[in-house]
Amino acid sequence: METKKTVIKIIASAILLAAAFITDRLTSFPVWADLLLYLPAYLVVGFGVLKECAENIVHGELLDEAFLMTVATVGALCIGFLPGAEPQFAEAVFVMLLFNVGELFEEIAEGRSRRSVMAIMELRPDVCDVLRDGKTVSVPCEEIAVGETVLVKPGERIAIDGLVLEGASTLDAAALTGESLPKSVSEGDSVASGCLNLSGVLKLKTTKPFGESTASKIIELVENASEKKSKSETMVKRFARVYTPAVVALAVLAAVVPPLISGDFAAAFPEWLKRALTFLIVSCPCALVISVPLTFFSGIGAAAKKGILIKGSEYVDALSRAETVVFDKTGTLTKGVFEVTAVHPEVCDEKSLLHLAVHVESFSTHPIALSLRQAYPESDDGCEVADVEETVGRGVKAKVNGETVLVGNDAFMDLYGVKWSKCHKTGTIIHVAKDGEYLGHIVISDVTKEDSAAAVSGLKSAGVLKTVMLTGDRKEVAEAVAKEVGVDESRAELMPGGKVDEIEKLLAEKEKGSVVFVGDGINDAPVLARADVGVAMGAMGSDAAVEAADVVLMDDKPSGVGLAVKLSKRVIKIATENIVFSIAVKVAVLLLAAFGFAPMWLAVFADVGVTVLAILNAMRALKA
Repeated sequence: METKKTVIKIIASAILLAAAFITDRLTSFPVWADLLLYLPAYLVVGFGVLKECAENIVHGELLDEAFLMTVATVGALCIGFLPGAEPQFAEAVFVMLLFNVGELFEEIAEGRSRRSVMAIMELRPDVCDVLRDGKTVSVPCEEIAVGETVLVKPGERIAIDGLVLEGASTLDAAALTGESLPKSVSEGDSVASGCLNLSGVLKLKTTKPFGESTASKIIELVENASEKKSKSETMVKRFARVYTPAVVALAVLAAVVPPLISGDFAAAFPEWLKRALTFLIVSCPCALVISVPLTFFSGIGAAAKKGILIKGSEYVDALSRAETVVFDKTGTLTKGVFEVTAVHPEVCDEKSLLHLAVHVESFSTHPIALSLRQAYPESDDGCEVADVEETVGRGVKAKVNGETVLVGNDAFMDLYGVKWSKCHKTGTIIHVAKDGEYLGHIVISDVTKEDSAAAVSGLKSAGVLKTVMLTGDRKEVAEAVAKEVGVDESRAELMPGGKVDEIEKLLAEKEKGSVVFVGDGINDAPVLARADVGVAMGAMGSDAAVEAADVVLMDDKPSGVGLAVKLSKRVIKIATENIVFSIAVKVAVLLLAAFGFAPMWLAVFADVGVTVLAILNAMRALKA
């Protein structure tokens, strides 16, 4: 709506200016009549700027672009009344017209950026269908309690995080994570708010309040992102606060000092006043104060489209300077789920070895027992298991069809005098023996995520100097994972406090860059908060980790860190281009204006042109 008003205003003023200019050339009016001729065109396009200037003066906010434009154009309207001076009425209107064209481009650019970011708002519906007393009722989402049953039909977005009680469907999570492939869900699966239900009807049991659901958290993070300013943004603001008063002082000196030195103040003053007014117009730091924040805002929106939530532009700045990236192991580079990764029988086949191990561990709830049952799901074969004895931390002894079977670690085998074989693989080694005879062993380990190696190589291609992995796991396990994914260093057997100590060391060792930590667990929260940039795995990560982090990866893929670094570097590159280009052109035109080589309209055209080019360049950051 505002953009439409600005367009109408510019068109109306341009028509009035053309009519006034033609009338002025065809007739001969006194100076005051010429002013009245051009005044309608000036007020149509300049009234908003004049009003803004007056309001800012009342609030004690001087020396912004509205003030500079008002002083320069009002001065241009009045300069024709000085003895020997030529009227600048057309120039004054043209200056204000061009300024509004620049404002129009700013509105269009900000509108596009805002629409891109605010599209995220569509992740969260306002009303849900809830099953209450056997009936389906539409209820505002914020009124739904944890534990209630919500009905989600095909084509609807999931409003609150929940667990599937009934039904099966495919979910489109592209708006949430940037992942293009639909995800299948069925009874027992957890689902995040913001996903689009594509096919079947789902009944969900809500697991979080509406305000704490995934979609609500995303919206909150994006809304608050603009509050945290980067070093580049604050530098530009500080620069503008010092720069603008300085050029106003220089303009005053340019208007007064040369005429005084010339010896004929009255004759020289009009020309030098015109130069000073032109100098004021050119001095507006519009391109800088508009394009740099716009670049960061666009970059944060582009990252959000890819499922990377950056909590403020200061973290874009820090990510672009990433020197060392530190990974937690479990749940970050690995899936955090134990699986059988190898079966090494010695006197029987693989199936028989797994068969015995699963039966002995059939009553255990230990993760190792669960991993064995997943690897051999056909355990319900009528075998008789009796006399189960568990030695905590070592293993289990039981009778399977009357035969004594031992399943456990090295120490457990030693306890019963069984000679066992070493394994060349890294992981948790589970030995199996029957009636004192060693049968072989099974390797259970945490599985590396498919894109962990790509994540590390992506960071190196993005210019990161060092990658480190921290873990509480055993040293040999850490070294095996580090070798597999390609990290430069691994530091193992660390308690949560030890991870903080390691981050402190890395912070002390860094040169000019920043230290980025990537983690997912609740025990990672202190480390995430201590690093220069904390990156949390959002979809599966703990609430504490997401809260403490500065960046959240919604799809749990570590490769998102490399993409975040590359996007941030691109944003900083675009912002730097705008800063250098704007200052270079500004200085050149200021010098020309000071020596009278830049007419007022040309100076403004150059200034507005720089602003428009800077805005268009900033818009490149919208593309991920």
